[in-house]
Amino acid sequence: MKKFLYGIDFGTTNSALAIYDEDSNQIHSTIIIPSLIYFYHQLNTGAEKSYVVGEEAITAYLADGMRGRFIKSIKQILSRSSFTETRIHHKRYNASDLVAIILKELKERADKLVGQDCGKAIIGRPVFFDDDNVQKDTLAQTRLNKAAQLAGFKEIRFQFEPIGAAFSYEKTLVKKEKVLVADLGGGTTDFTYLVLDPAKVGSLDRKDDMMATGGIYVGGDSFDSAFMWEKGTPYFGKHTTYEATPGKVLTVPKSLFANICSWDQMNFFNGLRIKKDIEDYYYFSGKDIKFKNLITLIDHNLGYSIFQSIEKTKITLSDAKVSNFSYHQMGIEIEEEITLQDYEQIIKKDVDRIAAYLNQFMSQHGIGEEDVDSLFLTGGTSMVASIQKLFKDKFPHISLNSGDNFKSVAKGLAYSGYLFHSK
Repeated sequence: MKKFLYGIDFGTTNSALAIYDEDSNQIHSTIIIPSLIYFYHQLNTGAEKSYVVGEEAITAYLADGMRGRFIKSIKQILSRSSFTETRIHHKRYNASDLVAIILKELKERADKLVGQDCGKAIIGRPVFFDDDNVQKDTLAQTRLNKAAQLAGFKEIRFQFEPIGAAFSYEKTLVKKEKVLVADLGGGTTDFTYLVLDPAKVGSLDRKDDMMATGGIYVGGDSFDSAFMWEKGTPYFGKHTTYEATPGKVLTVPKSLFANICSWDQMNFFNGLRIKKDIEDYYYFSGKDIKFKNLITLIDHNLGYSIFQSIEKTKITLSDAKVSNFSYHQMGIEIEEEITLQDYEQIIKKDVDRIAAYLNQFMSQHGIGEEDVDSLFLTGGTSMVASIQKLFKDKFPHISLNSGDNFKSVAKGLAYSGYLFHSK
């Protein structure tokens, strides 16, 4: 029987699995799915599962009238000690349970391709799950390890995601290089500075080649949250006023709208107390139409569809100077022109944080611009125009290299089999 191991990049937006044939030392194939789960509005009698995963989650969500529970960006809750569990169809799901659903889906698809039950996996993880917080980082990896076990993996190793990206890039090199790898995903931005050498591909000892790693909790979801705050929330009543007592007019608390700007909060933004507060604000605002949009957004679980529109705007602005933020669902009407300049101003704070961290990372490890022979960018967020400009301005002497932004990490993780031979 052939021997396989799986390299798994469990991502905030998408998750990928690369199947590595240990006999031929080649990638057999790679699977990629959106990191999405949809729990049906009603349990189907006799149905094997109450949920669907990946692309099917989107189809089921729309077919089900967007009435069930749609969960995205699950990776973001791994480091959150405040999240203990959520109830869906009278069943409790903790963070590991939810992550395991996606990992199990990937494993089942891969096992079907290779015709056997593969229990060996190298799973990627960001350098920091949450801004250099050791306690949160430990919690996140513990939860991720438990999820992998629940999914059916018996032999598990972890590898930093940017190192995975580096090993994928190494396969394309013809000579030894000092490389700075930037992995810009949905949740985090990670950096690794290392020596890559095509002569060392498959080597069992790469410790001395890893010279520096670091990361910051800023990614594509941060950009989307900033966009939602600046351009989306006004359509959902951020500036709505209400009459608290006769003659006393106040503005609805802005803290309420932070909950619809990040997926890890919106996923579970359905408590009875919050709903009661929202209904009270709506009533005392004189039934303001924009605040009604907020009720519609929450009651009909429209979060995914609104963030899809934001994502389309972001993607268009990677190549164009202008785009439209367009959304028309259930009485919510949004049609606004967004220029590249508008968008760059919205995400400037987050891009500046990435730039500041990069400077800190290089200074801390004594890396000068002249010490970088090659730059490799991966992850969907690397395609954002402001990010491209950041790296081009800082490293004008070298070109930006990139691979498959959605599969590079998984493939590189699969090339990290040496971890099973390391102490």
